[in-house]
Amino acid sequence: MPSLPSPAQPATITIAPLEVRSASLAEQAYERLRTLILDRQISAGSPLQEARLAEDLRISRTPMREALVRLAGEGLLVRRDARSYAVRALGTKEYFDCMRAREVIEGEAIALAVGKITDAEIQTLEDESLALHGGEHSETEHFHFDDRFHMVIATASGNVVFPRLVEELRVNARLFRLHSPLHRQRENHDEHGAIIAALRARDPERARAAMREHLRSLQDDVRRALIE
Repeated sequence: MPSLPSPAQPATITIAPLEVRSASLAEQAYERLRTLILDRQISAGSPLQEARLAEDLRISRTPMREALVRLAGEGLLVRRDARSYAVRALGTKEYFDCMRAREVIEGEAIALAVGKITDAEIQTLEDESLALHGGEHSETEHFHFDDRFHMVIATASGNVVFPRLVEELRVNARLFRLHSPLHRQRENHDEHGAIIAALRARDPERARAAMREHLRSLQDDVRRALIE
């Protein structure tokens, strides 16, 4: 299992300064850092120093501090000392707990979505899946498609709480870094295809089973990696 970076080492990433826009500087800083963390451009365990980040983004410490406090409140960061944070590293147990929760929530979500998702939405998911599988793509592109795939289904359920829960659980699981998802491209493609086929068939139990199989396959892959 890859080792995490030493806590003594600052994050070695160049961050472009922010532009003054209608959104507040604190909001912009939050969005920029959140994206970098979820795209794994800043590794779990990496320290983030308030003063250094404010300097990189060319903003004052006050909006930078607001952004860091917000990210910590969402569980993406943990405080190291009065002026620095670290990207939270998710433990193995919490990862599997998140995935088991996803089985329950996303299984119910897709069973509800079967009768509500439009043919156009299903076609878009299929087209994006085929396009991704048909060419070279980065880990970030994979994550962004996977986010869209699962969030479209959760939203189509009609339950306004499910999308929020699914997003939170996916964010937490993203902090558990064992390996790149690109090593299982074929498996992801096939499992997404089975989910799409069940949606097309408008079969709630088949859809629930396909989603559960996909999420359990991801967990099995992690288990194999842990014992290798």
